[in-house]
Parts: sequence; structure tokens; C-alpha cells
Amino acid sequence: ATGFSRPAGLWQDLTPPPAPVARVNGQALHAPGEQLHEQELHQRAYGELLRQAAQAQGLLDAAEPAPQDGVLSEAAVAAIEALLARSLQLAEPDETACRRYYEAHPQRFAQGERVQASHILVAVTPGVDVAALRAHAEGLLLRLRCEDEAAFAAAARENSNCPSGEQGGRRGLLVREDCMPELGSALFGQDEANRHLGVLPRLVSSRHGFHIIRVQDREAGARPPFETVRQAVAALLAQQQQITATRQYLDLLAGAAQLEGLALGAADSPLVQ
Repeated sequence: ATGFSRPAGLWQDLTPPPAPVARVNGQALHAPGEQLHEQELHQRAYGELLRQAAQAQGLLDAAEPAPQDGVLSEAAVAAIEALLARSLQLAEPDETACRRYYEAHPQRFAQGERVQASHILVAVTPGVDVAALRAHAEGLLLRLRCEDEAAFAAAARENSNCPSGEQGGRRGLLVREDCMPELGSALFGQDEANRHLGVLPRLVSSRHGFHIIRVQDREAGARPPFETVRQAVAALLAQQQQITATRQYLDLLAGAAQLEGLALGAADSPLVQ
């Protein structure tokens, strides 16, 4: 005997209530009781904001059904593309802006760069707690930034989910084409990256998981003349401009929306072109 009686309904009282359903202007983003990671929830919310805006502007049939599991229909995707093309009205980068960027980023378009690097892959697998996995990878990264090459190799053999872990994470001498886009962007073509030796200060996320990268050596590439990369510079600036303008537009939509069960950034000022 325990010496006391358990009040009726105690276990029910201890059961946490189900997570509230997140909604955008009354439209549910997930099923009752379903829990999403914050990144996935925000992605669905922004998609729904754009879908509703496309309907409001007559670009998408008002009877178009809501997404299933966050997946937009082909019609909704096409309408959102038309909405952004109409709303953002981006200007083409001019010659002065392109040349200024080219001069300010001498290594961005360098050709023939090579990097001697190692990495540790902390893989994301089905059912894994991604937040806990990231925390583990962040802790490992913090420790290895203070360690030498031998310690990095030992950590790779113990922690890496890549076959290269058996060789201490060594990937050899790499050119950009040898790398996944996410890793290539972290290692090449940026002035900050091209100056860095040792463990990169941030995790690199890819479709496989989280990467901790250590650079042993670099061989600088040659910068081509401006005229040969003028179109590439313009394309990069246009992409950056579109990303910035899209974020501002999404903030405006979020600021005017009724949100339940989530919080999004909201801008108070008009879209800046």
C-alpha cells in the first residue's frame, strides 16, 4: 500500500494537451495532433501566404483546394511564380553595380581553385531528432575548432557517417566540381572562405545532414577578366536582389495575415526595390 489514494483522472491530468493547429487566415497548415519542425511549419506558412495572395489577385482559382501535407499543386506553383513576377518588379543590375561587385569580391569567380579538406558527416536519418542531432554536431564543431588535425581525424573515425571517416575524414585535393553544391559554396568562391584554413566556423547543412569541414591547404585560382564573367556577376546580383525582395514581400504578407499557432517576421514598410 502506498498510504494514499490516487485522485481519479490523475493520469489524464498529466497528459500534455495536443499541440494547437497552426493556421494562416483560418487555413490549417497541418492535421490536428501533428507536430512539425519549425522550419517545415514556416515553409508551409509562407507557401500558404503566397497561395492566398495569388487567389486574391485572381491568378489562382478561388476553388483551388488547399495543399495536402504542405505540397502545393502545379496550378498553385505557377500562380505563385506569376504573383512574384508581378509584385517584385526587379531591375536588371547595371554595368556599374556589376563591376563594383566584381572588384569587391576578387575570389568570387576565381577559376582553378583547389582545396585540401577533410569532413565529418553527422547524417540525418528517418525518425531522428534533428534538433538534438544539430546540437550534437554544434558541440562537436565547437570542440574541434580548438583541436589539431590529429584530433579531427580521430573524431571523424568515431563520429562521421561518411565512408571517408575511416580515413580520418580526408577527402583529398578538391575542386568545386568534386563537391555537392552546399559544400562547394562553403569552400569556394567567397572571399571569407578563400582566406580560411582550419575548421570552418559554422556547420554546413546538406541533404545528407550536417558537415564539419577542416581545410588543410588552399591553392588560389586565377581571376578571369571582368568581361568574361559579366553575365555571371549580373545573374548573381539579380538572384540576391530577388531573395531580398521576396523576403520583404513575405514579411508584408505575414504582417497583414491572421496567424494562429506560429509567429513569422512582419515588415512595417513597403517593399523596397
